[in-house]
Amino acid sequence: MACTRFLISGRVQGVFFRQSVVDEATRLGLRGYAKNLSDGRVEVLACGEVGLLAQLEAWLHQGPPMASVSGIEKMQVNEESIKGFTVRY
Repeated sequence: MACTRFLISGRVQGVFFRQSVVDEATRLGLRGYAKNLSDGRVEVLACGEVGLLAQLEAWLHQGPPMASVSGIEKMQVNEESIKGFTVRY
């Protein structure tokens, strides 16, 4: 198990990005959250198998139909005790 923190830039707020991340991450069986940041980015913390995290990362580069992703920063973080995948406010 691993945890990765993604910071997604572009048109990612107001386009159902967070809920779409929750749907995709839940489909993959990951744990974590998606959260809007005050600077216009979305933060995603995802925990699970490395191969599934790679699948989520590939999806994040595209995002939902109305999104326009211009960049993703990612960093490995210590595993957190999180159940399920949620939107955080």
